[in-house]
Amino acid sequence: MVNMWEIEEGYYAQGIRIICGVDEAGRGPLAGPVCAAAVILPEHLELPGLTDSKKLTDKKRRELYPIIKEQAIAYGIGFADEKEIDEINILQATFLAMSRALEQLGVKPDLALIDGNREKDFGIPVKTVVKGDSLSANIAAASVLAKVTRDDLMLEMAQQYPEYGFEIHKGYGTKAHYAALREHGPCAIHRMSFLKKFYGNN
Repeated sequence: MVNMWEIEEGYYAQGIRIICGVDEAGRGPLAGPVCAAAVILPEHLELPGLTDSKKLTDKKRRELYPIIKEQAIAYGIGFADEKEIDEINILQATFLAMSRALEQLGVKPDLALIDGNREKDFGIPVKTVVKGDSLSANIAAASVLAKVTRDDLMLEMAQQYPEYGFEIHKGYGTKAHYAALREHGPCAIHRMSFLKKFYGNN
């Protein structure tokens, strides 16, 4: 069993108290925004089953989602939309979404733990954690908020653009999604920078 508080415990021992986890959902899809969440959990909060949101069922994520929001000291959720992704690239758009999520926190963290290996100056001390969503309770909580929030947005988009099947693949590049693009062309929420090769080959 992974101790999801081990990373935080190392910082608590150094006197760093307010630790925020930051993660994103939706870097890879062909459509829709990238969503980031920032979460500050109370120290050693027990959230049974909490781990990387990609390893959880949709049902489990949705069980954890309201509990995380209710129990968190603070949380924030931010987006960067498909136009921003096309303008500044997906990495910079991910940082933009993270920055917007951090700005929504009502409490300033002493440290932000960010999933991945790319650092960015957010105006607070930052540590990157590879596979952090499987190793840190705060990052895992952020991954759940980001994933459920983005999934719900893509379910709304599925009603606006029913021909693409967003309710099934959430904008990722499945065979069915590419087939819909061949038939209908892109819609307003497609990331055109992600479709250059596809349209170059068709």
